[in-house]
Amino acid sequence: MADTDQLERALREEREFVLTLGGFALEIPGATLVTHERVPVPRFNFVQDVRVGPGRQAAFFERALDHYFQRTLRPSVRIGEPVPAHLDSGLRRFGFRRRGEPHTVLLHARVGGPRAPGGFEIRRARPEEVDSLVRFWTGEAEGDEFRRSLTVAWEHPNPGESLRPLLAERDGVVVAAALIYETERTVGLHAVSTQPSARGQGAATALVAHALAAEIPPSAEVVTISSENERTERRLNSLGFAAARRYAVYELPPSASLQMPDPGPPPPPRWRPPRRPSA
Repeated sequence: MADTDQLERALREEREFVLTLGGFALEIPGATLVTHERVPVPRFNFVQDVRVGPGRQAAFFERALDHYFQRTLRPSVRIGEPVPAHLDSGLRRFGFRRRGEPHTVLLHARVGGPRAPGGFEIRRARPEEVDSLVRFWTGEAEGDEFRRSLTVAWEHPNPGESLRPLLAERDGVVVAAALIYETERTVGLHAVSTQPSARGQGAATALVAHALAAEIPPSAEVVTISSENERTERRLNSLGFAAARRYAVYELPPSASLQMPDPGPPPPPRWRPPRRPSA
């Protein structure tokens, strides 16, 4: 399979992950608008893989941003590097600012099994532990809705998909968590998170290594994970992952207004009815 095919499957898996948790995706010319109205954070509301020419960007941004602003959502916008100058300037005019580090989609080579750091017990979470899981990934405002979405997808998966939460424990205390989502022979590792007091001790690495060794079925054709910074990417490289595509991420500052700017006076008509031929 070509790398571009694997990347497309990885991007689709990421969309499906949001969909199974209660979101939806709207495809428009130039990008896909991934949306979760009840979990209003950029992780679940993003414009994926923008590809728009200079002559169509005004209509694209108006349609895409109006989609989110009508729902009082602050999306992030992902554009493959290098970013075309017209898209960078266009987003900046709408108040978006480029984040310091990219969003990187990585694919696993499936060569051998990585060695996990010792000192941690890795296991699947139990349904009664859902409250402790939710605290790893959301704040209080989104917690209740995310808990409901997670419980439904976990306990009642659709045909052909599976959601498996993992926990890492040290001395009986849960210090890290992750979600494994599988659909159409593509497996994604999501929401790998560590308690602040346990960071830097290898818990997240142990979780990912265990998932690769024990949770990926032989039928899986694509294994993917995303990184938000270079340090995490280097650790994932040591586990057999390689970058497939890097996306610059544009976000709105908290002070930005969620409304489209005034377009100004209407332009003159571009079409006139045909005139009757003179007698």
